[in-house]
This record gives sequence, C-alpha cells and structure tokens, in this order.
Amino acid sequence: MNESSHTETPYTALGFYHKISQLRADTWNALKRDLGQLVRLNDESRARNLIKAIDVKLTRLEIIEDYHAFPSKEDFRHLWALFDREEYVLLEKVVKRLVRALISESYRRRHVDLSETDADAEDLETLDALAQLRHGHPASNSSAQPYFELLIVDNLSSQEEEVVREAFHSLRRPEDRFVYDVVTVRSFEDALIAVLVNPNIQACLIRYEFPYKSKYNLSALRNYLEGLSEQELEHQSEAERSILLSSMIHELRPEIDQFLVTSGDVEATASRDIRHFNRIFYRETDYIEQHHTILRAIDSRYRTPFFDALREYSKKPTGVFHAMPISRGKSVTRSHWAGHMIDFYGINIFLAETSATSGGLDSLLQPYGPIKKAQEYAARAFGARQSFFVTNGTSTANKIVVQALVKPRDIVLIDRDCHKSHHYGMVLAGAHVSYLDSYPLNDYSMYGAVPLREIKKTLLEYKRAGQLHRVKMLLLTNCTFDGVVYNVRRVMEECLAIKPDLVFLWDEAWFAFATFNPTYRPRTAMHAARTLRDRYRSEAYREEYAAWKAEFDALDPDDDATWLERRLLPDPEAVRIRAYATHSTHKTLTSLRQGSMIHVWDQDFRQKVEAPFHEAYMTHTSTSPNYQIVASLDVGRMQAEMEGFELVHAQVEAALSLREQLYTHPLLQKYFRVLKNSDMVPAEYRESGVESYYDPVTGWNQMEEAWARDEFVVDPTRVTIAIGNTGVDGDAFKNEYLMNKYGIQINKTSRNTVLFMTNIGTTRGSIAYLLDVLIKLAKEFEYRWEESSRPERKIIERRVHSLTRELPPLPDFSRFHDAFRQCSETPEGDIRRAYFLSYDEENTEYLRFDNGELQAEMRAGRDVVSASFVIPYPPGFPVLVPGQVVSEEILHFLQALDVKEIHGYRPELGLIVFTEEALAAPPET
Repeated sequence: MNESSHTETPYTALGFYHKISQLRADTWNALKRDLGQLVRLNDESRARNLIKAIDVKLTRLEIIEDYHAFPSKEDFRHLWALFDREEYVLLEKVVKRLVRALISESYRRRHVDLSETDADAEDLETLDALAQLRHGHPASNSSAQPYFELLIVDNLSSQEEEVVREAFHSLRRPEDRFVYDVVTVRSFEDALIAVLVNPNIQACLIRYEFPYKSKYNLSALRNYLEGLSEQELEHQSEAERSILLSSMIHELRPEIDQFLVTSGDVEATASRDIRHFNRIFYRETDYIEQHHTILRAIDSRYRTPFFDALREYSKKPTGVFHAMPISRGKSVTRSHWAGHMIDFYGINIFLAETSATSGGLDSLLQPYGPIKKAQEYAARAFGARQSFFVTNGTSTANKIVVQALVKPRDIVLIDRDCHKSHHYGMVLAGAHVSYLDSYPLNDYSMYGAVPLREIKKTLLEYKRAGQLHRVKMLLLTNCTFDGVVYNVRRVMEECLAIKPDLVFLWDEAWFAFATFNPTYRPRTAMHAARTLRDRYRSEAYREEYAAWKAEFDALDPDDDATWLERRLLPDPEAVRIRAYATHSTHKTLTSLRQGSMIHVWDQDFRQKVEAPFHEAYMTHTSTSPNYQIVASLDVGRMQAEMEGFELVHAQVEAALSLREQLYTHPLLQKYFRVLKNSDMVPAEYRESGVESYYDPVTGWNQMEEAWARDEFVVDPTRVTIAIGNTGVDGDAFKNEYLMNKYGIQINKTSRNTVLFMTNIGTTRGSIAYLLDVLIKLAKEFEYRWEESSRPERKIIERRVHSLTRELPPLPDFSRFHDAFRQCSETPEGDIRRAYFLSYDEENTEYLRFDNGELQAEMRAGRDVVSASFVIPYPPGFPVLVPGQVVSEEILHFLQALDVKEIHGYRPELGLIVFTEEALAAPPET
C-alpha cells in the first residue's frame, strides 16, 4: 500500500481540535490494544475486522503526526511498511515502544530509533515510563536540556525534508542550552494547523514558496481562515504570502519566534511590514547561523531575570547584619526546636530569604535591575505596554489602579456584583460610584454580567445631564467567578464612541491564563486594546468611520434608539485607548499565593498616570515584599510563554471531558445538571444562536463561533453544576459531601449550584476521580430515595422543590439616598462619605427585619439607609453598600436566604442603618 492511499480520505475529526491531544493519546493506546489482540487471535473473521480498525487508526494518526516531530514521517513509513507486509508481531512491538516514548517523553531527551528492536532500546523506554509512574510526571530533571520543535514551512519533497531535518540535527551540541527537532509542512493551511495542534512548536522558519491549500480537510481552521480567498493568496508574491502567514501565526500563538528565509530581494523584503519576524535570512545563509539565531530567540523567553538573580544570591556567602533573623536560615538552622521547618521546606527557601535590594537583587518599589527586566518580560508575554508585580494579591492591585486614576468626586461606573476590593477601593479613592446591574440568573442565585446596552444608557444619562466629563472609569469583571466573559473589544469601542477618553479597568483575576489560548485571547483587555489602537490608526477605519458618521448624523441624537439600537464607532481623531487589567496570576497560572500583576495599555500613561501610579503603588506595596512571590511571578511568566499554550489547551480539554460525561451519563444527569451556554447567557446576548458548545454528533465545534460573535460567552473551564435535584444546598454539598467525604475542594457555591474549575494543573486522573465521586454520590442519592419511608420522601421532595422552584429574584441596586447624591438626574453616590459617616456611633442604629421592625419603619414612610456593606456568602456580592436605600426586594432576598454567613449583618442586632438625624445633617465641606 503506497503512502497516498492511506491519506486520501480526509479525517474530519481534526474539527475536534479542542480535544486533539486526548484524541492523539487515546488513538495510540487503542492501536496498541488492537495490535495486541490481533497477534493473539485465531479467529480469521475477527482478525479481518481488527486489521481494518488498525488501518483506520494508522490513517488517523498519520494525519495528526504529520504536525509533530516524533514520530517522524520516516517513522510512519516504517509503520506502514510493517503493516503492508503483515508483520503484525513486529508492528505491535514497535508501536509499544513508540507509545512508551510518548508517555515517558523520552523522545525529548534522546533520539528514539523505531527501526531498532533490540532489548536495550526497549528497556530504556520501559524505565522512562516506570519513572513517570513513580513520580507522577515525565522522567526528567532540572539539568536536562529543554526540548522544543522547529516548524519549517516549505514545499519540500520527502527526500528534501530528510536532508533539511538531518542538517539541523547535525548542528546539535552537548553545550547547547536547548535541544530541538524539526517539523516540516508544505502549505499555508498546514502551517496554521501545526501551530494549533502541536504545542511543542516554539519557532517557525518560513522558507521559499509554498501553496495555500492542505491535502487534508482541516475543519479546525474554518474560523481562523474566514475572509481569506484562496485565489487571492495563490496570486500573492512569496513575500506577501509569507508576511500574511506570519501575522496569522502571531495571532494564534504570539510567543512563537518566527524567521523568514527568502530567495528574493532580501533588502526589499526587509523594508516591508515584517514586525512578526525576528529576523530575515537570505537563502544562502548557512544552517549554523540559523541554528544559533533560533537558540538565542528561545533563550530570550526562557530567561527569568529575578529568579536567576535570587538563585545566585542564595549561593553567596554573606554576613547578615539587618532585620530578619530567618535570612540565610540562621534562626532556624541554629534552633533546637524549629529545625522541622527546614525539613519541610528545604534550605533553599531560607537561603534566598532577604530584605537586600543590592548585591545583584532589586527593589520592587523602584526597580532598576532584574525585577525591572522581569516586569518588561511580563509585559511582552501578556501583550501590555507596562506590567507591574504585586505581592499582596489582586485586591491590592485593584486598589492601586483605582487610586492612580481616580480623584475624589470622579465618577466610576462599576458592576455592583464585582469583587469587594473594588467597593473598598471606591471608598479609599473618594469616587462617586454609579453601580451597574448585571443580568440576573434567578434560577441559580447568581448574576451574569452587565449588558452593553445598560452601560451605554448610563453614559448617555451623564452626557445629557452635562456630567460626562466627570465620568472617569468603567470597571468590569472579566471573566466573572462563574465564567461569564465580555466581548471586551465591543464594549470598549462603543463606550469610546460616547466618551473617547474613558478609562477601562478590567478585573481579570480569574482570566490570566486566557492570553495563552487563541480562542480566549481576543476577549482579554490587553489584546483588545492593541487591536483597537491598530484599527483606529488605519486608513480603512477612517473610511469606515466617515461612512458611519454620515449615516449617524442623519438620525435624531436625542432619541435613545439612535445610540442604543446600533453599533457605535468612535472618532479616530479623538479616541484614546486607556485600558488596565489586573491578574491573579496565582489563581490560574504558576505563582505563589498572592502573586498578581497589573497590566497597562494606556496611551496617556507617561504624561498623565505614571507619577500618581507610582505613588499609589508605594501606598499599597509593602517595603518588605516577599521575594519568593516575585521570583514565582517571574518563573510563572516564563512558563506561560514557553508552554502556556499547551497547558491551557490541556486545561480546556479536561473541562470538556468532564462536561461531556455530565451531558451524557444518565445517572449523573438525574442529579447533576451542568449549565450550558444558554443557561448562563440569555438568548438576546447570543448573536450566534449557539446554545451549547457540545453536540453529541459533531462534538466540540461551535465554541469559536460563539466566542467570535456573542456579547457574552461562558468559559468552559468553569463547570457550574445545578444540584437542586439532590435536595442538598450548595454550601452543605461543598462541605459535607465533597470536602469531608472525598477531599475535593471547590471555591464557589450558590444556593443550588457548585462550581468546579479546571486549571493548568488539572490532570485526566483528577477528572476521572471527580467523575467517580459524582457517580458515587448520585448512587447514594438513589439509595436514599429507594430506602426512605413516605414521610422521609416528602421531606426530600420539599427540599428539592425549595432549591429548584422557591428561589427569590436577585435584587437590583436600589439607589443612593439623596444625602449622598449631588445630582438628581444621575445615579452616582458618595460612598466614601457614607462609609465614614458610620464611624460616629450616634449616626447609626440597628433595625431587625426578622421581627418586622425595619419593615414597619419603611411602611411609615422612612427611607432606611444601610450604613455598611451587607454581603451574603454565598453568593458573595453586596446586596447593600453604605448609603444605599433598603428596598422591599432586598429584604425579601435576605429573608429567603438560608446561608449562615452574611458579612455586615448581626442577627441578634439586625442591620446597621443611618439615623434619620444623620441623613438630615448637611455634609461637611
């Protein structure tokens, strides 16, 4: 059987791009199993069926492996040769070795020759696989050369591919810091699919001429190639096609280092827009120069400036004559009682503990050396103009940004169900707060996100009241704890059409990982800011804006529909891109606890913000920051640049596997209903019409469409499960069932839901364990029902009815009392004044609502005004803030809650509210 006959049928399962690595691993294991059965069979009929199945799997794997360096194309020719000669015993042996090499990742450390069949070669693979089983990770050590793969795009014959591959192999030296192998593809489409399905690719060499079309039906590229014309591309010059391919690779995986090898006028090519290429080579440039250039580029991302400096510092003999007895471990190494700390943590953490800012180290408060360089690398990794490390969490990062940008009496539009740090940040800054309401998900006791229409409507209120100049910032949570993600670019674009200098603070505490996935990245603040800046600079946008403006000016500007019922475009002459993002790096990437970052894309940062930002940073940052946290942020950034694409992809795969089982397992479905896109995003915000990313027939093939078009989408790595049918509330399910019985930890619950989150550390084994636990619990609930008496069943039914039918509507923000407002036409309130007014005891009193006392005051005509934040947990958002009028809806919600933890409320006393005299007193000036 020749090579082409095996690949003539396109494998449409590449449309299952989101689960390609699991598909790859599972298919190799299934092939190994089929071969094992075949060589032990005596039944000729079953043997024929197995041979057909093996042919299908080999065909499938050949397409996937076309985009990987191991097994190579030569290896696959060897597999097909054995198959065609019906040498199934030997084929099984070779496949076993190959699978062991993939599992143990031994191909990263040494050449695996599949044509060898001696016992020594097999023993090496077996030892590697056993080492992985023992240690829980691929057998490796910190001194091993990190491995990556180089993608070469060129229309080469099979013989030419081998020559090129061997040429680069011959340049390997033991002293090289890295080792790499070569993947060759022959077309534009193949290059894109390679960077999508092969996370090992870290560098790309685009050479000479190559066609557009792949020989495969690559449905996974459908969304990425939208708008490209094959005919136009076929008529492009070599340079034009190479530059376009480079820009698309950069959009998919910006971390990849790219190089152009041209046979044309290299000087003319260099004068084009080649910003995504690290360097251009003329075809006569030798392989040695290319080899060293590639290694230097990889090294620039692999460096960890501060972590390296801290490691060097820990090796130096020093005399410690400053504070911190634990520095260099002195206070514990000399202790007769505290030595177990060293036993637990190891000595290095103490050797690296210091408050020194010199001797090769740096100051976080005013960095000039390795911390400065580490922050610059972070800005590169996350697509920011500036990045800053924060060692006491995103709560502090949020307050730093707010204090740097907001002056007292500035108006900030903020989603009311955001993290508490924002509310307290408003108090500290003296902002006048205009709360925005997210759409409610009453059936699950949670909020979604703030509709764009609501934001635009609020901005228009300020515009018509002549107060738009006071509106400084829009502050939104992206993505929410429950995984609702904004269309960031659209929000920014339409808001800038109303107020061209509006500042955006996107709280992306739970979204730091999104930068490293091509589907997620466009919905991040930094990517949207850069995209909009480039868009507004272009001549094409100016023409688009002129046409839009002519149409818009013909409409009635005083009619809300003019602004609310159509897409708005900002004036390119007036618009300023000013975006900030805060990341809890420790929540979704590698960092020690409280390691966070602030990312900035602000065109006015240098002239307007840099000085106040520095002061705010000094205000909230300790003069004794933890260097271990700083070092972990440095390493976390490096890891994200080097393997973030792979890790995030695996995270998504794990979540999709969990969802798939929950969607399809009959017993699990009975008690645990995983919420789909349509459950968490109402239809009016889903332009694509996509209700679920998963279809039992076509698989996970609708996610990109929703993420490209819809106002809101749901991050599939956050798996919210409705548990009302169990009759157990979220808090009890979390503590009594998951944690106490099975040691499963989760962060968030609502009254009738629990949230499971996958992260870059989640393994397939973890997913299997969770599914096993959920099945055991489902069986337990089945047995409970079967064994219950009639009265007991009535109790269960009442609990289920309460958790699925008797859910109080989530209350909207009522209003600030007039005592804390300055303009009757707009909704903002002086939350700082309300907050500190409560410090004087004579200004407040307690009213209970469980005995009707507070309700009686309201019926008598009194505006009862909260003097504190009131935050039930769960769900964890404030239902009352200082200065807010208590409404009937809020009281009804508080009365219906069955949670024990309500911050700001003392059941024995009631709600703390302002006295009527305090509200009547004129504000102090």
